[in-house]
Amino acid sequence: MTLVAAALAVVVAWGIASLPGTVSVSLGAYAVQTSTALALFGALLLVLVLYTLLRVLAWVLSTPRRIARWRAQRRRREGDAAVTRALVALAAGDQGEAPRQANRARRLLGDTPQTLLLAAEASRLAGNDAGAADLFKLLAGRDDAAFLGLRGLFRQALAREDWSAATALARQAAAANPGGAWLREERTQLAMRTGDWRQALALAGPEAPRAAYATAAADVETDPDEGTRLARQAWKEHPGFVPAALAYARRLRAGGREAKALDVIRSAWATAPHPELAAFVLAPVTDKLARVKEAGRLVQANPQHAESRLLLARLSLEAGLTGEARRLLDLAGAAGLRQKRFWMLLADLEAEERGDTEAGQLAQRDALRQAATAEADPAWRCATCGSEHVAWLPVCPACHTPGRIGWDVVPRLALPAP
Repeated sequence: MTLVAAALAVVVAWGIASLPGTVSVSLGAYAVQTSTALALFGALLLVLVLYTLLRVLAWVLSTPRRIARWRAQRRRREGDAAVTRALVALAAGDQGEAPRQANRARRLLGDTPQTLLLAAEASRLAGNDAGAADLFKLLAGRDDAAFLGLRGLFRQALAREDWSAATALARQAAAANPGGAWLREERTQLAMRTGDWRQALALAGPEAPRAAYATAAADVETDPDEGTRLARQAWKEHPGFVPAALAYARRLRAGGREAKALDVIRSAWATAPHPELAAFVLAPVTDKLARVKEAGRLVQANPQHAESRLLLARLSLEAGLTGEARRLLDLAGAAGLRQKRFWMLLADLEAEERGDTEAGQLAQRDALRQAATAEADPAWRCATCGSEHVAWLPVCPACHTPGRIGWDVVPRLALPAP
């Protein structure tokens, strides 16, 4: 290509040199006359000189702009380096270096969403909550980063347990970024902490303990129709869930639908017998023999269960039917029941049946001795942390886990081999 270009240049130069004629230029008293070839070469030289002068002038005039661009690039590089150092300091928990580098990045790069968020998190790490709140508010006021600011303010409200502010900020954040998984989970946690069980139920996904949320919502609902609807929803979600069955049955009884309420309780007893279910059925019945008959109808769907036999044994003993009570206790014992309540009921039976006789006292002492070391009675316990509660709760107060409190016994620990 170089040879071709050189050849073309030679041809053009030869052609120009071969041009015939002359060129005359007059300027005032001066006149210049030269050949056409020389005149063309002179014109080309003049154009080249003018072009060079113009380029030099343009370079001189653009110097301030180039200096400004160079400075901006340097600030950008230094700002990026400050951002990196601030991130490293945040990860390391350096309360002094993180704010310093974040503020340097902010000076170099300006108030961008990235530098504002970085400075806010650095302030929060350093314990400057007020400064962090101001920066989060700046973010919340931007159209392109409102969610970041609202998220930071929401977390601060949760930390100081300002539930009303947290609720308002959660609504604003949801409007700024609808459908965010993180926000949905946080709003669910907030609803549980504030007792807004309907909100928790509305936000809960399919894997959440929806029956527990619906039951809790029904328990606190003041509108009878809405309370019944929520209780029925809880029962439909989990028919064998005792608190849901009780919540629904209570609403039905309050609405005058006693037969339907009893059907719900009997259905729950068939899958999960529980003393509170029996207490609900027997609450209106005062006659002791009538209570035995009513309990008999309740346990028909699950007569072999230990809870059914213990219930009938206790009621039979209260009604003076000691023979029936002993028969039922013998069946429960033969089935392997050895809980404390079994031995305590057996002690009461011995006292009622044998009185103060020597055999009776020996039998009572033996039953009470067995009760002292027996397996614990079932109770409401959290399956996550194992804490025991006097009543069912939708959230464990000890570990704050929702939907994990159930009716259970403490598992026996294996003793070491001798």
